Order: sequence, then structure tokens, then C-alpha cells
Amino acid sequence: MANIPDKFIDEIPKTDLHVHLDGSLRINTLLELSKEMGLELPSETTEGLKETVFKERYMDLNDYLEGFKYTCAVLQTREALERAATELAEDNIAEGVYYLEVRFAPQLHVHNDLTIPEILRAVCKGLERAKIRFNRQKEVKEKKRPQFHYGIIVCAMRYFNEYFSPYYKKILEVHHYSPLKKTYGLSSMELCLAAVKVRDEEGLPIVGFDLAGREDGYPADDHIEAFHYAHKNFIKKTVHAGEAYGPESIFQAITDLYADRIGHCYHLFSPHFITNPNINRQQYIQHLAEYIADRRITIEICLTSNMQTNPYLRYLDDHTLRKMLDYRMSVTICTDNRLISNTTVSNELKIAISNFDLSPKMLRNIVMYGFKRSFFPGNYKEKREYVHNILNYYEELEEKHGVFSTVKS
Repeated sequence: MANIPDKFIDEIPKTDLHVHLDGSLRINTLLELSKEMGLELPSETTEGLKETVFKERYMDLNDYLEGFKYTCAVLQTREALERAATELAEDNIAEGVYYLEVRFAPQLHVHNDLTIPEILRAVCKGLERAKIRFNRQKEVKEKKRPQFHYGIIVCAMRYFNEYFSPYYKKILEVHHYSPLKKTYGLSSMELCLAAVKVRDEEGLPIVGFDLAGREDGYPADDHIEAFHYAHKNFIKKTVHAGEAYGPESIFQAITDLYADRIGHCYHLFSPHFITNPNINRQQYIQHLAEYIADRRITIEICLTSNMQTNPYLRYLDDHTLRKMLDYRMSVTICTDNRLISNTTVSNELKIAISNFDLSPKMLRNIVMYGFKRSFFPGNYKEKREYVHNILNYYEELEEKHGVFSTVKS
């Protein structure tokens, strides 16, 4: 195994391209906000919540999603959304994450006092506050550390509020809000229209469109119109696919929804998940894997999350990341949910190194794919310059720690 010290991982510049705002609150913030709103949690202590809700292991995806009904519940005001966004950016900056793409479903926060544009403004305001604070620091201004940047990805939902709605309705009653008729079924097309409008008219860094939620029974082709609109309006696309369903879902995300990246993609190499009896399963998987590799469709890997939601994945080194690396795919390591999965980007990279025997070269490729395949909100020239600066900073840290991804003469 390559000698890659933890200190090196802590210091290198990192990205998180797949992190959910409502799955990444600080647990103390959840406790404080619930108290302010008069909402009852399963426990009023950090330790109690970690025992009852935010656990080390979950029975399945449904059990994992249970925590969202509490986190989403407290994010029903501008102030709460703004605070959560600021704290998420601060927590990432503290561990060397210099580029962050925050995703969430605005429709889960819509009521008569909050519209989609207002929700997006609040989250942007929170992220921008953290960005300005950090980028004003002397080390950053003197170019001794990279700048921090972020983008927002809006998530359409394959289904709406199957897990959240009873608790969500209770919150609206507590605050005397009257839910909009479409709160539980705001169409992906309406969401995309609003996102494009806010980006174009207000300049907010809305960089991507996503589709999340249960795959089985909720096919991607229900959302073709919205993703076509996103595509025609230069919004980049990432789709949750292959997390709890098979290769056909991944294929649909790429072909019907124009996916530039895939979230999870765990079951890419699972022939028994293919449902069409007319498909040559092994050939189908081979062609799909080769296409993803060749087209550099980046896969957003969430190791801890997959371990927690997949009862059949008993050992991490059995994760399909191994096959993806064998195919030389473009992969980037992400957290999914910092609170729900109790993890960080640094932790995810460390477990990837220890379980998949990553060499320094492989590690650098994975880290740099995060920057190169990001939906960076600036123009292409600005993105290239930023990536170049990141690479220089990374190589300085390689020299400092004696970790070399290339042969030194």
C-alpha cells in the first residue's frame, strides 16, 4: 500500500460535488432550530440523536432517509436556510474543501412565505458570506492558499415527500403557514424554469440540475421535459442513478436526461438488476461502462453512504469503485450527507486509500477530477486558471510531504 499520510489528505485541496444541504446540518444547529420552532425531536441531546436517528449503520435506504424529515423540517425559513448554508461552507473550508457544489430540493421548503427564488437567494447568501470571509484572508489574497468557490445544484424529486410530508405538514401548522397546493408535487419543469430564471436575471450561481429520490417505480423519463429545458439553457446535469436500481437507470440518465455526471452509480456492474429480459446483460454492462469511461462522464462516489444504505454491501472493498478504477473511469469522492453519514471529504478519501490501495497518482487523478469536472460558475478561462492554481498548490504539498504522483528526477 502506498504511504500517503493522513496529514497530506487533511491539507490537500479538495472538492465535494455531491453533498445535500439538508443532510449536512451541524447537529447542534438542528437542536437549536428545533427548539426555536417548538418541534420535538427523538432526543434533545447530540448523543441521543446519534443513537436514534444519525447512526453509524442503517437497515436500508428508507432507514437512512428517516433523518431528513427532521433536518428538512427546521429549514423552513430564510434565516435557517442561510445559516445552514454558511455553516456547511465553513465546515468544508475548515477541512480544505476549496470547491463545493451544494444540492437540495427547493420544493421541500416552499410555502406561502417562501418561494423558490427566495429559497435560492437565502442559500446563496449563506454560501457567499462564507466565501467572502475566507477569500479576504491574508493567505488567500497573497495566493498562499487557493480561493473558495461554490455552485448550487437544484434537485427535482422522482417522487415527493413520501418520507417528509407528515412532519412537514406539522411545521406549517406550528407557524400558521398555508401550504401551497403544489408543495408536495411541484413539477420538475416548474423547478427548472425557476432555476434558469433566477440564474439569468439575478446572476446566482445555479450550476446544475439533478434528479433525486427513489428510482424503482419512478423512471427518469417522467422528467425528460425538464432536463431538455435545462440542456437547452446550458444548465449542466447530474442524476442520482444506480444507487438502488440497476444499469438501465444509469443508461436512461445519460441518454434521456443528458447527464454530465452520475450520482452514486453503485449498481453499474450489477447484471441481476437489469429487468428487460431481451437485454444481453453482460454485453449491455460492458458497453455502458465503456461509454461512461470514454465520454468521461464523472461518477460521484459516496462510499460511507453506500455502505449505510445497501444491506448487501458488507465490506467496503467490495464496492464497485474497484471496477470503476479498473475501467479508468473519471470518479470523484464525495460525502453525500455530512450529518446523516457522519463523514467528511477527508474521511472519505482516507477510507478510499485504505480499502482500494490508491497510489499517489490515482489519488491525484481522483482529486483533480473533482475540480476539472465541476460545474464551475465562472467562464471556461476562469475555471482553467483556477484548476491550474489548484494543481500547483497540490504539487507543493506533494513536495512538502514527500508524496509524489510522478517520478522525480
